[in-house]
Amino acid sequence: MGERRKLGDMETNFHVRSFDAHIPLDEYAALRKNPIYIILDNLRSAFNVGSIFRLCDAMRVSGLFLCGYTASPPHAKLDKTSLGTTDYVPWKKFASTVDAVEHLRERGVAVWAAETVSGAVPYDAAAYPSPIGLVFGNEALGVGHEALGLCDRVVEIPLYGFKNSINVAASCAVVGFAALSSWGGGKNVL
Repeated sequence: MGERRKLGDMETNFHVRSFDAHIPLDEYAALRKNPIYIILDNLRSAFNVGSIFRLCDAMRVSGLFLCGYTASPPHAKLDKTSLGTTDYVPWKKFASTVDAVEHLRERGVAVWAAETVSGAVPYDAAAYPSPIGLVFGNEALGVGHEALGLCDRVVEIPLYGFKNSINVAASCAVVGFAALSSWGGGKNVL
């Protein structure tokens, strides 16, 4: 049931969606994916990885690549924040981030990193190619130098606070949805 609320000068009904998709999981799995591959470079926190699984579901990505010591299913902490999305987000484990980047580049996929380095382009000023791989780095160390050196481009989220970073799952959401938005919000892709 909706709830009537006054919003500014308007009165409106709010209907909060509190359910999953209206289609069976096998039908969902068959839906076309957005041409985004998320690459996680040695993430320390399994909770962050679980959050990124949920984000990858929300963006309906083509793949999530878990690299190096990044936690992978099954994992209790990851399972807690992923809320079951590990069952239908396409994911693959790679020994190293370099392996994941090379895997995509061999298939003609452009690979960009999200990192605060000199020469990086603001994430909201970039023209995202399709398909694209997006590399997100370790919570303390960022994207490793070897993997960063293989990327076609680097984008950054301008930061105005004292710290030089934000949570990796938040970064993934900002840049991932910017790519979708640049393609018409996913509406032209799906």
